[in-house]
Order: sequence, then structure tokens, then C-alpha cells
Amino acid sequence: MKDFAKSTVAVSLCLLMPGLACADNQPFAADSHWMTGDWGGVRSGWLEQGVDVQLNYTGEMAANAHGGYDKDHTARWTEQYAVGLKTDLQKLLGWDNTRLQLTITERDGRNLTNDRVADPRVGGYASSQEVYGRGQTWRLTEMWMSKAWFDGALDIKAGRFDEGSDFNSFPCDFQSTPFCGAQAANWIGDIWYNWPVSQWAVRTRYQFAPQWYAQIGVFNQNPSNLDVGNGFKLSGSGTEGALIPVELVWSPTFNRLPGEYRLGYYKSSANANDVLQDRDGNPQPLTGNAFQQHGSRHGYWLVVQQQLTARDGDSSRGLSVFANFTHHDKATSQVDHFIQAGIVYKGLLDSRPMDDLGIGIAQVHTNADYRERARLQNEANGISDDDNPAYIPLQYNETSSEIYYGVHVTNWLTVRPNLQYVKNPGGVREVDAALIAGLKVQARF
Repeated sequence: MKDFAKSTVAVSLCLLMPGLACADNQPFAADSHWMTGDWGGVRSGWLEQGVDVQLNYTGEMAANAHGGYDKDHTARWTEQYAVGLKTDLQKLLGWDNTRLQLTITERDGRNLTNDRVADPRVGGYASSQEVYGRGQTWRLTEMWMSKAWFDGALDIKAGRFDEGSDFNSFPCDFQSTPFCGAQAANWIGDIWYNWPVSQWAVRTRYQFAPQWYAQIGVFNQNPSNLDVGNGFKLSGSGTEGALIPVELVWSPTFNRLPGEYRLGYYKSSANANDVLQDRDGNPQPLTGNAFQQHGSRHGYWLVVQQQLTARDGDSSRGLSVFANFTHHDKATSQVDHFIQAGIVYKGLLDSRPMDDLGIGIAQVHTNADYRERARLQNEANGISDDDNPAYIPLQYNETSSEIYYGVHVTNWLTVRPNLQYVKNPGGVREVDAALIAGLKVQARF
């Protein structure tokens, strides 16, 4: 702790007096891990003591090049700042196999899907800018501690965090939501809250073989955590139940090339409305009675990631494939299943060994009972004209695709221009397919 205090004083002097022995690993150096540099060696010193200061930024631009609901061309920018402290308490305090994570995020900006691509009467499924959403506000995104036993085989994590950081996990290099993060959250977002929303939770993981582990979690299901004004809410008021995910993870190596395969199941203990039937089993739009109640919701997922090739013997380069599938119970879910697949090639060009290329295609499948509910509601309202503002558009399947090229500008800056194509935005067949030009910027300060 004394060394940590000395380092804190040193970085303060370095920031206040830039000429004071702070020349090594200068700010904006291409080979630095951080845009602001190593603070005269202080930052790497902190890392050796178990303290990692995280200052991250993601910005995303999207412009409607063609099609969509509103053809008035424009561009939208949205962004996220994340300030975090990742601590190895074994190094810092001598607490064996113990970690602490604190993260605060802030989001702002506007979203092109809402403004131009989707019919505002029902909204879109895929979002052209994944960093938008869950309220443009400040949030306590992570506040958790983990402890491991038996040489790390048993690991328990508790505090405030999101499901997707541990369950149904998937990288977020693409810009549109069908190819970024835990996909279950995108289609049952009323009960599964992805980053940056956190909730009280506990996760237990057990690695029972070198390539295998199983885990189970219990997450407080509290819709009030989604409210803009509740970014730092810690009380349990508003709790409706718990979301319990279970997952089996296999991380094999084929020909020295890594892979990861995730098979999971979730159950929500909160009551949920039927998507079509009333309490007597009749179509609710025709009777106007209260919806039939279900005592739980459930679903499952499969995530596949596998590297297939290496480049000139370098396993950090090469071709990988990925696929995601989620299934949700038909009685209570607007989306009953989702499927996605694609490829990523790292180091395609010898002159750019750290760049990456990604291509993906995905389909969101609307529950037929949910669509029937909208049809019957229009019938009950006596409306059949799609141009009528009170008409509820019928939602079918939405198909999305994206291609990006990630330019590794420096060790702390990656820029990913991309093109997205969305057929039937929001699953509405009357909306023209949209072509979207995007740009994703990721930086570590």
C-alpha cells in the first residue's frame, strides 16, 4: 500500500509538472497501450501492484445511404465513456485469488435506427449503433468482487453487474446489435439487462476439466434499473423476481487454434403476460380483458466461436467463424428465436497484421402469435390502412448483415468503417430495405 501511495503522488506530480521525468512512453505514442501514455512509468507500476485504471471510449456514427422508413438522409453519432478500476487484491492486499471491479459509464447521442430506419410505430429490432440504448445517462455499470478457491477451479462473483459479461458472452467488434454482445438480451431485453445496466447478482463457476466449466447465476430482475434516473440506484425496490441463467462452456484447441462453445438456459421467476391470450384463453384484442399470466419465462442459447486457420504459423492471425442461436418461449416473447453467423479474419494483409475484417448475417424471427395480436387489434380498431397513424404494422422477420474493416491505428485506437444492410426493418415488410454506412471508434485513454 505504501508503494501504491508513492505511485499516486508520482502521477499527480507528472500531470501537474509535465517536464518532471515523464518522457518515457509519451502520450499519443503508437506503441503505448494508452493514449495518455504510461504517466512516466506510474501506470505500469500500478499494474504490477494489481491496480488497472481503465479509461475507455467508444463512438459510433451511422448514416442512411438508401432506403428505410424515412428517406431523408442524415447521420447520427452516439458514444460511451467508461471509467473503471480493475484491482487484483492478491497483489494489492494479499487476499488470495480475489478481484474487485468498479466501472461507471456515460452514454449520449442519437440513434439512426430510431430516427430514420424503422417505422416508429413499432420500432426496429436491430440497432445500427450498439452503444446507444438503455438511457443516455450515467450509470454504475460494475461494482463486484470475486473470490476463487481450489487453485481457481471454483470462482464466486457477487455485487452489481450484467448477465452478458458472464453468460451468453460474445465480442463486440461489429457496430450493429445482432453481432455484438450477449444476443439473448437483444430479444428479451425486458428481463435480461446487458451492459451498461447492472443489477444485484451472484455467479458461481466451477472448472471441472481443463477445457470445461459450468456456471450458474442469480440476477435481481428489477425493471426500475432501466429508468434513466436510476443509474446509481442500489435499493431493491421494484423487484419482480429473479433471472437464473445456467451455462456449460467448452474451450477446445484444434491444431493449436482456440475455440469456445457455449450452451445455456435461462429462467425468469417473474410473472409475464401472454402475447395473445386473455385470462380466459381468448384473443385479448377482441375481448379487452386482462392478459393471461404466466408464472415464468424461459429460453436457451448456443454460441460458437472457432479459429480455423493461422497465417504463416502465427495463431494471432487467421480465419475464425462464429454463430449464435437463441430461442425464447412462444407464450410470452415477441421474438421466438434468433440466428446469426459470420466470419472474422485477423491480419489479412501482411502490411497490416493487427487489422481485422468481419462479415455477418442474422435473422430475427417474430412470434406469429404476437403478429396475430397486432392484426386482431387493428381489426378491433376498424383500421386496415397502413398510412393511418393508429395502424399497428405487422411484424415478420428482420434480416441484417454487416461488413467491417478494423484499422488498428495504434495500440490504443481502432477505427472500424462498416456497411450494414437491413431487410424489413423491425420485421415490417412495407419498409424498404436500408443501406447504412457506419464508423466505429474505440480508444483507451
